[in-house]
Amino acid sequence: MHTQTQNQTGTQWVAVLDEEARGLVAAVDAHPDASRLFNGTIDTAGYIHYLIQTYHYARWSTPILGDAGVRLKRSGRNPELAELLIQKAGEERGHERWLLSDLKNLGCSRAQVESATRSSAVDAYTGWNFFTSRSGVPTAVLGTAYVLEYLSQTRAGVGAARLLEVAAIPNIHKSVTFLRSHGELDGDHVDEMARVLGGLTEPEDREAILLSARVVRNLYPNIFRGEAPIRYRLAG
Repeated sequence: MHTQTQNQTGTQWVAVLDEEARGLVAAVDAHPDASRLFNGTIDTAGYIHYLIQTYHYARWSTPILGDAGVRLKRSGRNPELAELLIQKAGEERGHERWLLSDLKNLGCSRAQVESATRSSAVDAYTGWNFFTSRSGVPTAVLGTAYVLEYLSQTRAGVGAARLLEVAAIPNIHKSVTFLRSHGELDGDHVDEMARVLGGLTEPEDREAILLSARVVRNLYPNIFRGEAPIRYRLAG
């Protein structure tokens, strides 16, 4: 018996992945603090909270992607996806330094950032992605990367511009490096990933990528202050 994902063409299955990415954008837009971030009206404490939580998952992006790519390469399966994972590991290297720089300009030392309490959503996010990278289906990590880069493409650059325009946060002009850089970079990344993923035919990999996209769609809004007003739906 074939699943719906098995029967879909490359274009159709990537369209399903796009639906998950749009669902993440909608969930973020519906979250009070997240919407204030991207329309530029968030307060200093809320912005610092966002940057700190982002640091605590973004710092692991390179090892998560890299470990997945190495595992996949060693298996001899999907060499193009293995190279994509390794490439993306390199692309993410050092992004945590942008966050530390932004936070320093907001008055937060690295020691304060490192000792800050991580949200349960960040712990769940890193735990899930380390599991898929090191023990699960390694291609699953691409579902995480896809929906987060789609979010960056649609919201990060606009959010940085709005924060600068509203200027409600002291020293904000020196504190949007992470958002502005991701807004500039991730548009091309999403297009490249869609092209490569369109050629993926293995049902197990497709299902794993979609599952990770759905997990992240549900977890990510909870890195912001307060509860995310979303219903959890993991079924396809």
